[in-house]
Amino acid sequence: MYTNGFNTLDPKYSEITPELARLARICETDGVIEPELYTQHKVNRGLRDINGNGVLTGLTDISEINAFSYSANGEKIPMDGELFFRGYNINDLVKGFIKENRFGFEETTYLLMFGKLPSQTEFDEFIRILAGYRTLPTSFVRDIILKAPNLDMMNTLARSVLTLHAYDSKANETDIPNVLRQSLMLIAVFPMLAVYSYQAYRHYFENDDLFINKPKADLSTAENILRMLRRGGRYTELEAHILDIALVLHAEHGGGNNSTFTTHVVTSSGTDTYSSVAASLGSLKGPKHGGANIKVVEMFDDIKSHVKDWDDKDEIAAYLKAILNREVFDRQGLIYGMGHAVYSLSDPRADIFKTFVEKLSVEKKREEEFRLYNNVAMLAPRVIGEVRQIYKGVSPNVDFYSGFVYSMLDLPKELFTPLFAIARISGWSAHRIEELINASKIIRPAYKSVSKQYKYVPLDKR
Repeated sequence: MYTNGFNTLDPKYSEITPELARLARICETDGVIEPELYTQHKVNRGLRDINGNGVLTGLTDISEINAFSYSANGEKIPMDGELFFRGYNINDLVKGFIKENRFGFEETTYLLMFGKLPSQTEFDEFIRILAGYRTLPTSFVRDIILKAPNLDMMNTLARSVLTLHAYDSKANETDIPNVLRQSLMLIAVFPMLAVYSYQAYRHYFENDDLFINKPKADLSTAENILRMLRRGGRYTELEAHILDIALVLHAEHGGGNNSTFTTHVVTSSGTDTYSSVAASLGSLKGPKHGGANIKVVEMFDDIKSHVKDWDDKDEIAAYLKAILNREVFDRQGLIYGMGHAVYSLSDPRADIFKTFVEKLSVEKKREEEFRLYNNVAMLAPRVIGEVRQIYKGVSPNVDFYSGFVYSMLDLPKELFTPLFAIARISGWSAHRIEELINASKIIRPAYKSVSKQYKYVPLDKR
């Protein structure tokens, strides 16, 4: 076991003693709130109404999601999903930089942060700024990342972000120029923090050779990720462009997703940038949010090992039904990557991804797997409709394809969620600045107490 002065994975530190187990059972029993009380008090659980729609808690000018249109009499009509960044349709943005054979993540970041597409002069200046911030404090990699490796890259990423606070002489100042400086610095160094954390994990927990490739100023974020991650730093043009598209599609998704809402909530308290970003990282780590694409890959590994004919639609449908009935896989009754809290007929990010996934599957000679993904995407909505009562359409979401893309890029599962963070830090930064500019009150939702009241009893009479 690697320790290097740290008691990492110390069994005693992680032990659940019989005493703790007994106390936990008390928590589990005492902590139950009867479900009917939520209905009785008209509580919107998860900030969603009875139809699953998000409760309106704020306004934003950063992005917009459309999943329904309305008839003349106000009837809600499902439609193919649309996603807009600062008023620009995500489809148009992707088509624009692909047509010009450019990388789009940096341009997307500029758009999210400043509300407009940059001119060539503005864009060149922005690239220089990001390149200038693409460095870490002296000995940071050795002292912070390598000396305390972690099995979970998201926790290492959060710890690194909080530690950067100690290197910033204006760490707690929340004026917009300072927050912008901090935000651009974090956007620039997130790929380094994530990849170097993975290299430390590989070296100390998997006994692989340790190598640290530095980023290059003239490369895009996507290119630098692949360069830093691979021993020889080599990648194909298609690989870099598809990873770039993945970053663009994950960069922002409205103010209502869990991690971005966390950004608004924590920012409204007046706290510093590093604390705000660390809180959002904690939210994104959850398997119900940023960790979902890992579950998709694990589910498909299970399907591939149990379904003999990947082109037999009846066999695939039968296994999907068994998944929903909690008979196989993780027995949670979920087909991961299917459905979305907002979209009904389609997720535009998944639709964009699908085209490029097919191209990459050809280059990687994994067309058979791509057909299996397509078959599941086609069959799952019907199977879900047969087994469950659903209130809106079900379609593949962006997580459905992203895990497959990352596996074809030979990216390790340990980096799937950190890659999401590398992209979403752009959206979080834009929302943090928007909150600081517009908010005057701390966000404080209401919780109704349903507890009983008791008279105090002295200790010797209990």
